[in-house]
Amino acid sequence: MSETRDLYAVLGVDRSSSHDEIQKVYKKLARKHHPDLNPGDRESEERFKEIASAYRVLSDPERRALYDEFGEISLSAGFDPEEARKLRNEFGQGFGFAAAGEWPDAYQFGDIDDLLGRMFGSGRAAGGADPRYSATRLRGHDLEADLQLDFLEAARGVEKHLTLQRPGPDGDLHSETVKVRIPPGVDAEGRLRIPGKGGAGRAGAEPGDLWVRVHVRPHPVFRREGRNLIIDLPVHFREALLGARIEVPTLDGRSILTIPPGTQGGTRLRLRGKGIPASASRPDGDLFVRVQIRVPLDVDQETRSAVERLEEFEDRNVRESLFP
Repeated sequence: MSETRDLYAVLGVDRSSSHDEIQKVYKKLARKHHPDLNPGDRESEERFKEIASAYRVLSDPERRALYDEFGEISLSAGFDPEEARKLRNEFGQGFGFAAAGEWPDAYQFGDIDDLLGRMFGSGRAAGGADPRYSATRLRGHDLEADLQLDFLEAARGVEKHLTLQRPGPDGDLHSETVKVRIPPGVDAEGRLRIPGKGGAGRAGAEPGDLWVRVHVRPHPVFRREGRNLIIDLPVHFREALLGARIEVPTLDGRSILTIPPGTQGGTRLRLRGKGIPASASRPDGDLFVRVQIRVPLDVDQETRSAVERLEEFEDRNVRESLFP
């Protein structure tokens, strides 16, 4: 990215655009120019880097505010906004400009830029930094990335590799593949911290961290309640009445569940230790099976007559509590 390229123009947004508007435009552009979708297209790859670089700044409220105030010089390694404001005030007063105002147009890329370059080791005078100033040690910026997981991956734990663009000390983006260890039972929309995998620090300072936001796809059978898993189990009327031993799915395969005689619809039965596996200080969760009784619909007259005989065993006050 050229030194004078407007980051807002890179994304094609207004300076007044909200964070959500900028994010929406970035995602659309990133999908369009992502290297994985444009293999061998060098132009798309460079465009993707340019878009990502602009978004890293404009999506960070602090960095965006500094960029709006100082322009691209604020992206230089070791930039100190307080020193820059002091210099701006002194420079503006010395040449008759409003000390608290914006940079004078005549000096946007003139003497004041050179002065800032000497101060922060960037710009046209980067090769001859003023020895009176030393680059401020600043910790690298934290980065954020999104990671999609299948339900079973999130439940069991998994190791993933995430390719991202990390800014170096010079602000340029460098592609890197980072190993991400997902602990069993990671929460959907939770964030995982990968220390030291954020932006590079300035003037030898430590790098920032990478924060990975986890998105978990739903499962057709399992649901989660904390460390526990829930499934709905269809049970025949006969099995609920007389009792049965039924195979049920678990994260480890199949297990046998005992249905006690006379089990009612909606009853929750527990398989201990068959939920989310233990992780750190958290124990194994349980698997809860919710019984859903299935009544046969197509029966002959003989079967109907046999069922009608059950009336003498029924509780005639079963719905009495509904009418206090």
